[in-house]
Amino acid sequence: MGKGGEDYGKREKNDFESQNQADNFPAWAKEVKECEEKYGVNREFGLSSADVEKRLKIHGYNELEKHEGVSIFKLILDQFNDTLVRILLAAAIISFVLAWYDGEEGGEMEITAFVEPLVIFLILIVNAIVGIWQESNAEKALEALKEIQSEHASVTRDRKKCSNLPAKELVPGDIVELRVGDKVPADMRVLNLISSTLRVEQGSLTGESEAVSKTAKPVAESTDIQGKKCMVFAGTTVVNGNCICLVTETGMNTEIGKVHSQIHEAAQNEEDTPLKKKLNEFGEVLTILIGIVCALVWLINVKYFLTWEYVDGWPKNFKFSFEKCTYYFEIAVALAVAAIPEGLPAVITTCLALGTRKMAQKNALVRKLPSVETLGCTTVICSDKTGTLTTNQMAVSKLVAMGSRVGTLRSFNVEGTTYSPFDGKIEDWPVGLMDSNLQMIAKIAAVCNDAGVEQSGNHYVAGGLPTEAALKVMVEKMGFPGGLDNESSSVHEDVLACCRLWNTMEQRIATLEFDRERKSMGVIVNSSSGKKSLLVKVHSSLLSSCRFSFLQLNCSVLL
Repeated sequence: MGKGGEDYGKREKNDFESQNQADNFPAWAKEVKECEEKYGVNREFGLSSADVEKRLKIHGYNELEKHEGVSIFKLILDQFNDTLVRILLAAAIISFVLAWYDGEEGGEMEITAFVEPLVIFLILIVNAIVGIWQESNAEKALEALKEIQSEHASVTRDRKKCSNLPAKELVPGDIVELRVGDKVPADMRVLNLISSTLRVEQGSLTGESEAVSKTAKPVAESTDIQGKKCMVFAGTTVVNGNCICLVTETGMNTEIGKVHSQIHEAAQNEEDTPLKKKLNEFGEVLTILIGIVCALVWLINVKYFLTWEYVDGWPKNFKFSFEKCTYYFEIAVALAVAAIPEGLPAVITTCLALGTRKMAQKNALVRKLPSVETLGCTTVICSDKTGTLTTNQMAVSKLVAMGSRVGTLRSFNVEGTTYSPFDGKIEDWPVGLMDSNLQMIAKIAAVCNDAGVEQSGNHYVAGGLPTEAALKVMVEKMGFPGGLDNESSSVHEDVLACCRLWNTMEQRIATLEFDRERKSMGVIVNSSSGKKSLLVKVHSSLLSSCRFSFLQLNCSVLL
């Protein structure tokens, strides 16, 4: 670096350190040059090691805080934070003590005397176990947010490019390069686009299923998160293009960090659901009624264990029988236990747990069992058309191609709804006997495509746009000309084996990325025949105003 470059780095670094760290700098509303000056960095040189150390001390590591989970002791106590459950617990303890006392006093210490309290204890224990198990699983909700964070980043520091820097070591001012398929490691300002377009899937923050186009141009300071076209946010994924960005926020200061904080705060301030309020009201009324009835039953029988004689009009010579007193007290307690619906908490807990289990199968995490009842009270759900309530996956359901004769069409139904190439097949498909039209469709879907599909455990996940991923899955179901089909061993070893074969035969030279005005994506390839071809994938909105023959003409154009 020349002397001028060194002076620049020192000057910008001092400017950055002199700024108040509490100042909320709206990077999205400033020009690229202003952002570089604010954070004291030059995109060509990056931060120095000394500068990184200072900023790490100020901002800390780029990771979400790990809040202390609820202790098992508190979870157990929370399971008994219910009026009806507390009544049952008190009745069970009294029944157990009286049964033990009778045995100690010379009665028969039979197991039958302990059946009632033991059954009540068993119900309460099962109820507590189910509640603790469910809430312990729900504590993983905060940890799940950490899984969408990037682990590594491509960063420029000390005039050198580090392609595998741990993302937690990023600091505000770092220069990061993003490519297709990368997870954004922090909130960043886009400095410049390397490709013609850049699109980011940020549904984890906004709920929008469609990828958002990004630019380096500033926007209004009052713009909401969806409108910040020059910002990329931690936890989102680049589905198209590549760019150079400037880190503006890290750790808990990022948008995903704010979501993390809100979830934690919501967990600390939870209101009772309508069902729990009704049960508490029912328990309080039942407690009063049972208490009154038991007191009356006990008082009615006072004459049997407390007697006296009247002398000169005054009661004297009192005689008290403790044995009879406890006997009638046992009767009152037995009456109370009989009046309490001890099966009600167990039935409610079981029903809620079954509802939670069904929701978990749909990847819905329920933090508290009573929350299931709250969802059951919902009468109207308002949503938009962006796919907020969907799985954000796509699959090809029908393939239409030109027929053997001019002007004819043929269609094939495609089975399966996931990204697994083995989820269903194409009905009536000519395995290994694909004609030129079908081969051209497979070639374009495989080569004019930036998406990827990989296996993660028992599931298949897509990297890139869902539409492009669905097209690659369709290519795998189509197989490869010459007999390679989904049953071959090579396909099982490589999820996208057919797509990779097509890319080997048609090597990409250049890419005309998708453009909103052109509404198409094209790639120039070196064909195995030695000719260059332009393969184009056209957006459906453009086809609506064109003939079908236009698509056929643009599928492969010789140069």
